[in-house]
Amino acid sequence: QVHLVESGGGLVQPGGSLRLSCTASGNIFGINAMGWYRQAPGKQRELVASITSGNRKDYADSVTGRFTVSMDNAKNTVYLQMNSLKPEDTGNYYCNVEAIPFTDQWTAGEVYDYWGQGTQVTVSS
Repeated sequence: QVHLVESGGGLVQPGGSLRLSCTASGNIFGINAMGWYRQAPGKQRELVASITSGNRKDYADSVTGRFTVSMDNAKNTVYLQMNSLKPEDTGNYYCNVEAIPFTDQWTAGEVYDYWGQGTQVTVSS
């Protein structure tokens, strides 16, 4: 089983910074991509940033220039550096990984999406 643990959320003032971390562990054959989604109360979950194992990055228009996503392949960890935070950035942030698990000792399974438990980010004065 693949398990994600994320951390780094908290309460910050507008203009402040936070760094989110998410580490994948378990029976992982390989990781295709990792990313961050956020969900505000009463709204749909939206993609914030993603990164592939080949270091291709994608950002939501609302965070471009302020957020930076990165990956440590050796540690199976993705980070989201969030600068110049705005109240509109408030929400529960979820880590996502597209990974290929081991189904047994010798067999790789099919790619599957896994989700972290979420970490709350609140931007308020």
